[in-house]
Amino acid sequence: MRARSRTTEKQANRVALDPARCRDPILDSINEGVFTVDLDWRITSFNRAAERITGIRREDAIGRRCSEVLRANICQDACVMKRVLHAKKPAVDASVFIVDATGERIPIKVSAAILRDTDGRVMGGVETFQDLRQVEELRKRLRDKHTFVDIVGKSRAITQIFDILPHIADTDATVLVQGASGTGKELVARAIHALSPRRKKPFVAVNCGALPDTLLESELFGYRAGAFTDARRDKPGRFALADGGTLFLDEIGDISAAMQVRLLRVLQEKAYEPLGAVEPVRADVRIIAATNRDLGEMVRAGKFREDLYYRIHVVQIDVPPLKERREDIPILVDHLIATYNRVHDQEITGLSQEALALLVQYDYPGNVRELQNILEHAFVLCRGGTIEPRHLPSEVARGSARETVDAWHGMNLRTTEKALIREALAKHGGSRALAAGDLGIDPSTLYRKIQKLGIVTPAQDGRGKRAHPTRRKPSPPET
Repeated sequence: MRARSRTTEKQANRVALDPARCRDPILDSINEGVFTVDLDWRITSFNRAAERITGIRREDAIGRRCSEVLRANICQDACVMKRVLHAKKPAVDASVFIVDATGERIPIKVSAAILRDTDGRVMGGVETFQDLRQVEELRKRLRDKHTFVDIVGKSRAITQIFDILPHIADTDATVLVQGASGTGKELVARAIHALSPRRKKPFVAVNCGALPDTLLESELFGYRAGAFTDARRDKPGRFALADGGTLFLDEIGDISAAMQVRLLRVLQEKAYEPLGAVEPVRADVRIIAATNRDLGEMVRAGKFREDLYYRIHVVQIDVPPLKERREDIPILVDHLIATYNRVHDQEITGLSQEALALLVQYDYPGNVRELQNILEHAFVLCRGGTIEPRHLPSEVARGSARETVDAWHGMNLRTTEKALIREALAKHGGSRALAAGDLGIDPSTLYRKIQKLGIVTPAQDGRGKRAHPTRRKPSPPET
């Protein structure tokens, strides 16, 4: 009897795993991939959408372990189904990658739940997954649209820089890039060089604030053999190395008064003398300087030469701090995640809504450089899937961050857009033109969104006029 019972059980299992009997017209009509597994993680059903997304036939999937079929990046140590069966509660919208039959990595969004029999006993699990390739392609197009020679952003300040860079690059004018540390001043300088006629020649950078005068002089101008005790042979300086190209003088506000005099002469004469040389050398370079100081204020205080200031101040570009262009943060995050995935050979799909809310509200004293460090920190702790708040540095989530997360939690695209428009209008006193510029959209588009979302505009429209009477109720007459 026992042998017959085992035979009957094996026959039942073969029937249950027969692909022909695993077809379900309801599941096959769903556009999302759906499959079920038993307690041994073997696939017991596999719908038509799952076949289409993975490129694997139902007949080849039934009876195999789900990890062998999907080959997801989280199968080994962070399986969604295992987490569901262990926690006894469903998982919703986990972002992962799978590998299809051709070896292509496919981004998908996964939800999973427990399967129970009529008596309530756990008999396996069910997982649904959505193909995100079109979504990823749209995100890539959006990133490309808001990326200009490695500078990323869509804020009004950044798009204005995008607009003027090609015109500046066409000339040989000296440029001064001003901005706080970490804002990306060198990226702006490299972009000007890359767009200029000098792009096939060297781009040479030197941090003027990192070297004392004696070293900075030899770094910039070089020296001849015998110029001092250890000078056994000629050494070319940065001006010589940048010949025909661009020389980027970072932190120029930190150089001494004596070095300011030497640099002024080079800019005036277009020539310099290496240490120990008797003949001047022509300097065929374009100068781009950068500083995190207010050089105008330093001139007034007598700490920076006025004549040198006007020599390097032919064209000025101001790079705003990251906290003044928060709308750029999601685009920067996407750009950096794509970069770090390649560098670290990982498969991070993005940030959770709570984690992104924390990054958007943070003030970034270190600017874009600090955002880079925050995401690198997250990459160390998050080995795949989605970056959560627990993967971010503690200072990002400290203090008022929790309140912001609570405010953003559960917000959909409509409510998020509404909040951003309200914030931009309030920031600019109701001016739709300025708010639209900050949001990176046309004023007419902003007007349509205000109407569609039912946003009540401020009492003033930013030009000293009352807002449209239909947008606010009239105040009661004074008594």
